[in-house]
Amino acid sequence: MARKRHLSRIAVMQTLFEQGTRSIDCETALERNCAGQSGDADIDFAKTLLKGVLAREEDIRLIVQEHAPGWTLDRMDPVSRYTLLLGCYELLFAKDAPPAVVMNESIEIAKEFGTAESGKFVNGVLNAIAHGEKK
Repeated sequence: MARKRHLSRIAVMQTLFEQGTRSIDCETALERNCAGQSGDADIDFAKTLLKGVLAREEDIRLIVQEHAPGWTLDRMDPVSRYTLLLGCYELLFAKDAPPAVVMNESIEIAKEFGTAESGKFVNGVLNAIAHGEKK
C-alpha cells in the first residue's frame, strides 16, 4: 500500500506541475501520470489528493508562503512548489497519514525530482507548517 501511495503522490505532483505550466485537463493528466507509474499508483487516492489540493489551492498557497519567508512561490523551483502544495494539503486537511509519513514522502519526492537543495527546503517548510510555526 505504501508504494502505491508514494507513486500516487508522484503522479499528483506531476499533474500539479503540468497544470502550473500550461492549460490541461487535470483528470486526464492525472490518469496518464498514474499509468506512467508502472500502473502501480492508486488512482482513487491520487484523485482524492488532486481534488483536495485544487479545491483549497488558494489557502494552501498562502500557508506555504507564510512558512517560507523570503521565498515567493514563483521563486521556488517548481518541484518544491508543487510538492509543498501537496504536502501542506495532506498535513492540514487530508489527515489520513501521520505527519511524519507525509513529510517523509514529500522530502523523498523533492529529492528525487527537484534540485540538490529541494529535500532540505521542503523539510523546513513542512516542518514549520506541521508545528504551526511561522518563520
